[in-house]
Amino acid sequence: MTDTTRARADRVRHAAEITAVHLRVTAHNELQYRANFFFQLLQTAWQVIGGLVVVALVYSKTPELNGWRRGELLAAVGVFTMIGGLLRAVVYPPLQQMMDDVGKGDFDHTLTQPADAQLLVSVRGINIWQLTDVVVGAVIVAVAIPDLPSGVSASDAAAFIVLLVAGAAITYWMWLSLSCLVFWVIELPFMSNLMHYVTRAAQYPIGIYPAWLRVSMTVIVPLGIAVTAPAEAIASRLSWVTAASAIAVAAVLGVFSRWLWQRALRRYSGASA
Repeated sequence: MTDTTRARADRVRHAAEITAVHLRVTAHNELQYRANFFFQLLQTAWQVIGGLVVVALVYSKTPELNGWRRGELLAAVGVFTMIGGLLRAVVYPPLQQMMDDVGKGDFDHTLTQPADAQLLVSVRGINIWQLTDVVVGAVIVAVAIPDLPSGVSASDAAAFIVLLVAGAAITYWMWLSLSCLVFWVIELPFMSNLMHYVTRAAQYPIGIYPAWLRVSMTVIVPLGIAVTAPAEAIASRLSWVTAASAIAVAAVLGVFSRWLWQRALRRYSGASA
């Protein structure tokens, strides 16, 4: 093993250890408030019921919507619920805390730690009860599978897992990039509302929207492709264009968000400025 390979392996191991410690501490803290689980379950149920009612109303009038049948759209709702749960559990809370720290000048403490600042920012403040949404979304996908016209093959399942990971990465890197704006403008009071409206727009496959909106939800606000790609995979509707688009968007966003993060750190003057 070369020195470069050994150093890379050490960094990966160190990152895994830091992540495990933060997750363990967060879990211990959250488990002190177990009533939050039931409140979160109630909130998730309310949101899911709203989405299912819309699906039921639409398909009471038509057998398909722009080529999407009821079971396929139901699977898309399940994927949306899963990715939305990841967003609210492991993406938005730590990034919101980071933005608050930057605004107050408390971000210095993170920068003085002997670990990558982006890693530290990303693994703290996780809301584990929001992961209830991920479980509920998986249940919705499982319920939708028997109603899918083409069934689910092994290749469909494999593509679904790969694109679900890509969708989760797109979600994280997109919100990280937006959160980096706080290093220039100090406060982002609109972030909560922006998250709400953007995620609601991505609830259904982008294929049911007009062409201009499909492009917007793939390139400008790529949360649409993050939901649509795995939904198309599980519904046996996946095209190479959609799969390639999702993977390309994830790769580009990953590189761009890291570049923007490093540039943002150079902008931070700290509490002592």
